[in-house]
Amino acid sequence: METAIRRTLTDDGTAVVVVAGEVDFTNAEDVAKCIEDAVSDGQPVAIRVDLQQAAFIDSTGLGALITGYRAAVDADMAFSVVNASPGFQRVLAVTGLCELFGLGVADESDIAI
Repeated sequence: METAIRRTLTDDGTAVVVVAGEVDFTNAEDVAKCIEDAVSDGQPVAIRVDLQQAAFIDSTGLGALITGYRAAVDADMAFSVVNASPGFQRVLAVTGLCELFGLGVADESDIAI
């Protein structure tokens, strides 16, 4: 499956990075760079990574999100991940990243292993 990464700037100054497809070792660096570029280009007020169209994420993909988070925090910007599927939320919860990325888990059964 091919991965597409798109970046837009909303009217309120939030940079939105939309990831579609799979995020793995073959493209995690591209995802991280897109998020880092979103932080540095035009100094948005916040960074939002939208995973609604993402089908898969591995540990290198999680690393890309952490890299993006660090870039945003270093620039004093809010960072959030939105529209994560229950499967992604489970991975983020197990790794302790839900709170860091601004994701609430609706129900503890959503993270059962």
